[in-house]
Amino acid sequence: MFELNFSGGSRRQTLRVGGLSALGLSQSSLLRAAEDQTAVTGQRGRRAKAVILVFLGGGLSHHDSFDLKPGAIEEIRGKYSPIDSCVPGLQVGELLPLMSQTMDRVCLHRGGAHNNDHHETATNWVLSGRFGSAFGDWPAMGAVAAHESGFPGTLPPYVAIPRNPSFTWELGKSAFLGGRYESFRAGDPNQQDYRVRDIARSEPLPEVRVDRRQSLLSAVDGLARGIEGNDQLAAYGQFQRRATEMVLSGEARDAFAIDAETESLRDRYGRTTFGQSCLLARRLVERGVSFVTVNFGGWDHHAKIWEGLENRLPDFDRGFSALISDMDDSGLLDDVLVVAMGEFGRTPKINKDVGRDHWGPAASLLFAGAGVVPGRVLGATDKDGASVTEAPISPADVACTIYRSIGISPETHLHTPDGRPVAILDEGKVIESLYG
Repeated sequence: MFELNFSGGSRRQTLRVGGLSALGLSQSSLLRAAEDQTAVTGQRGRRAKAVILVFLGGGLSHHDSFDLKPGAIEEIRGKYSPIDSCVPGLQVGELLPLMSQTMDRVCLHRGGAHNNDHHETATNWVLSGRFGSAFGDWPAMGAVAAHESGFPGTLPPYVAIPRNPSFTWELGKSAFLGGRYESFRAGDPNQQDYRVRDIARSEPLPEVRVDRRQSLLSAVDGLARGIEGNDQLAAYGQFQRRATEMVLSGEARDAFAIDAETESLRDRYGRTTFGQSCLLARRLVERGVSFVTVNFGGWDHHAKIWEGLENRLPDFDRGFSALISDMDDSGLLDDVLVVAMGEFGRTPKINKDVGRDHWGPAASLLFAGAGVVPGRVLGATDKDGASVTEAPISPADVACTIYRSIGISPETHLHTPDGRPVAILDEGKVIESLYG
């Protein structure tokens, strides 16, 4: 509960708002909405209208998925056999039968490499492209995309499904850009009767209640215009129109209405949190959301890795293959860049607990859409999968590629709260081999 006090006429009025429940909106969701900004820089180089980033938090084992080493000793090659894919000469792990028939629509890069094995630090690094502390010194790519593209419609520009990645604390945030550029957290679309809390409306509103909501928003807007230098409260004036549209129009509710999809298509993606998250991501980008992070954690298999992978890889196999093939069949993939990655790979040798530990020097990534050449395999690791021997790519390279794809110049300067200019990236280059 908070109070907004303002003077009007001959008397002082107090507006009390309890979580903005009268609006059907939470305070945090309003503060996450982004204000209109100037047009994106570097439009001539733009290849994609949107990005879907599938983040495999914890670190996918490349040895057991996309970079098997069948000729290595047992402690390295692991349990799973390679299977042929639809790309001649390319094999993937046996737990990926659907992806094996989808590899001609994606580009596999086996060259992911950096030198950090700490979850939070590495995650913030790969999600932002800039190295910093574990606490998120730099804004995530989605937050930067929201800052640069603004809020061109009623939908938030940066959405996380079900929510941002987290280990000890939440990651992938907006850092010094402020609360207005945080992700809109969509929740779990696999829940029964899924509705997005902040925009769902269970029944038609009588006209008097619509007027009441608009009056309340106007009151907040009027107060915010009189406040200078406060990032959160001043934002209310800029958000008034957006908040009204999200509550009163059907566009936002329709975008999140995953139950509008056919039962057969939902089954194709898989009736799991990950599968339905991929389907919801497709719905959002085709309706104008510019950056969606699909968070699929649980890959930190220090022990019992076979049990862990057998619980996780089939969900990934079904959901990601459906996302790629569905978007490709509809033509949507032409305009959307899809990237799948974790914060690092896993150690070559299986440990005493039958697990693999954190491993920054080698990882596999998948790219698709928006001009990426499909069916290509880039990068390579040594015979044990321990280090990259060909075409290494850094977190900054991946971020630079994503930014350039959506028309954002990595040299653009953002400004910290004290006015200090900071380049979006301080290093990195486009992974040109994805395109030519």
